[in-house]
Order: sequence, then C-alpha cells, then structure tokens
Amino acid sequence: MNTRRQFVSAGVTTLLFANGTSRNAFATQPPNASPLSANASDWPIASPESQGIGNSALAKILDDGETLGVMRSLLVVRNGTLIAERYYGGAAMPDLLGVNSVTKSVSSILVGLALQQRKIASLSNTVGMLLPEAAAKVPTSSANSVTLTQILTGTSGLAYDYRTQLRLLATAPDPVQFAQGLPSESQTPAAWAYNDAAISLISPILERAQGAPIEELARRDLFARLGIERFDWLRDKTGRCMSYMGLKLRSRDLAKIAWTMANGGQWRGVQILPRDWVDDSTRPRVPASWRVAPISDTAYGYLWFTGILNGHKVAWAWGYGAQFAMIVPSLNLAITTSATDPRPQDLPRQNGSVMGLVARIIELAS
Repeated sequence: MNTRRQFVSAGVTTLLFANGTSRNAFATQPPNASPLSANASDWPIASPESQGIGNSALAKILDDGETLGVMRSLLVVRNGTLIAERYYGGAAMPDLLGVNSVTKSVSSILVGLALQQRKIASLSNTVGMLLPEAAAKVPTSSANSVTLTQILTGTSGLAYDYRTQLRLLATAPDPVQFAQGLPSESQTPAAWAYNDAAISLISPILERAQGAPIEELARRDLFARLGIERFDWLRDKTGRCMSYMGLKLRSRDLAKIAWTMANGGQWRGVQILPRDWVDDSTRPRVPASWRVAPISDTAYGYLWFTGILNGHKVAWAWGYGAQFAMIVPSLNLAITTSATDPRPQDLPRQNGSVMGLVARIIELAS
C-alpha cells in the first residue's frame, strides 16, 4: 500500500459523552430521548443483540480498539440504528474530527446531486466545458480535456505525485491553474492513480454549475437533510473549500452519510441520494493499486473504493490515517472509524490494524 493512505438499549450501558473516556461498549440515547429518537439530527439506538450481533463479542472488538493507541472513534450502524459507539484518546461525541480524504467521497455525492438537479448535464463533460473561463486562459492544458468521469474514477491521466505535490497544491494561489499545469501521462487509457489535483477541480466545477460554493451545496442538499448541523471545512488560497480534503464532522454524522450510502440513498425512509448514483459510485470501475488487508479485489468507483471483505461486497471512503466509512449493503451495515494522523512510515500498520477491527465486525454481522 502506498504510504499516504495505507489509507442499545439505553439500559445496557451508559456512554459518558462529556469527556469521551467511557470504556462502555454501546451507544445510549441522550437523557429523556425516545428509544427511537424522533430528533432527526441524531440516531435511533438499539442494542447489538437486537440487531443480530452479540453484545459481548462486539464489546471485545471495541475494547481492542483501545489497545491500538491511535483510535479516536468507532461507530457501528445496523438496520438504520446505532448499535455501538466508542470514543478514544479524549475524543467525545460532540467533537468535529477530521476525515481527510473521505472528503473526496462527499464531493462525489455532491456531483451526483448536481446531476440529479440537471445543473451538470453529463459526466462526459470535460473540464474545458465545465470551467470555460479558466480553460480559455490556458487553452493548451491537458486538464481541459479531462472528463468528469475520469476525475471521479481516478483516471485523469494527469501526472501528479501526492508525496511531493500535495503541499504545493494546498498552498497554490490558484489550484485550478495548478491542475492545468500538470502534464499528461503517456498511458492510454489512463490507469488509476491517486490525484488530489484533479479532484480539486470539483469544487470550482460545482460552484460554477450550481451558483454556490461547495460548502453551501453540502449544507443545503446533503447535511441539512441528514440532520448534520455542524461541520468545518478547510479552504484553499482562493477561499474555496477543498473538494479533496479538509472536511471535519462528528463521527455520528459521518455515520449518517455511510448508512445513507449503505441504504441505497435513503435516510429514515426519505430518498436523499439518487439510488442510481449510489449504485454507480460503489460499483468497481477500474482496478485500484492501493491495498489494505484483509480486503481483496480492490477497485475504484466514483471516489469510493470497492472490494470484497469476508465474502461480502464492500465500499468505503478512505482518509489518511485510517479514517474509514465502510458500507456493507448486503448486511445492512455501516462502520466508521477515526484515528490520529500517523507518520508516513507508520501508516501501513495503522491502516491494517484499524481495518482489522472493521473486518471483525463484518464477520460478526455475517
């Protein structure tokens, strides 16, 4: 794996939301909440056992997360209910935690919504068509001929090395011009490659198509509909929020996004995302060279990784340091993790350790 992202019943237990230091296993409702919370901004709660997963077995996995020393949160959702929630290392339920490149998968969702709203006509549209003013300034740029499909599938063919160029991109006076300055690789068709610069174009593309910045689109079309009330988002030098990294969410809110994807785009019986877009995003389209054990057959959809884990088709958003939003539709299951940002040399081990916990949960649910 490349080094950057080797990448409830309320009566069962009580979780100490105030300081996040409880060693208890399962989520509980806030005081005076209904067992099936009517508050759209939070979760209905159930015991693991009520959803077909043994309480003690799941509690053991959550306890083992403590021993890794890098975890910040681990949440499990089954059948639309939150069945486990643990915070580590001083993190707590209200905290906005960085999701790193999981931001890319959220940006993909916003592209799907723009297509549904007919603000973008087709994924076949090129950067030159979607950003014509910028393209006119650099008419010979290879980036101008890249399609939205190629951006979403990691096959832009633009030469970019995240190990040496991520910081240059993040601090560029104009990230669009930075992407336009990238040469084209010789491969035809282009193989999958991780390319923050190509994905950075989604933010200005959506802004031009929708007439609003990406954070307002996220708030209006996604977050508000899921009851996500707070978030933070890093901006580039132009003042735009970055479509490739920088989003911070509560872990409970990341779990809402994951469950909505696992549930065919529905949240509490309401179709939030187009079902076709969910299916298209999580369908393997091109082999991906990044790996994390024990997942096999790793591929890429539309800014979502796909693979096979314990015999089940899975898809996941993947952020640096094992920020995972894993969906297993066949099991009605979603799992999210957050962890510290490790040194590059520690990244493969951290990714494998955290994904090992996720795999054990999927095995329990199988």
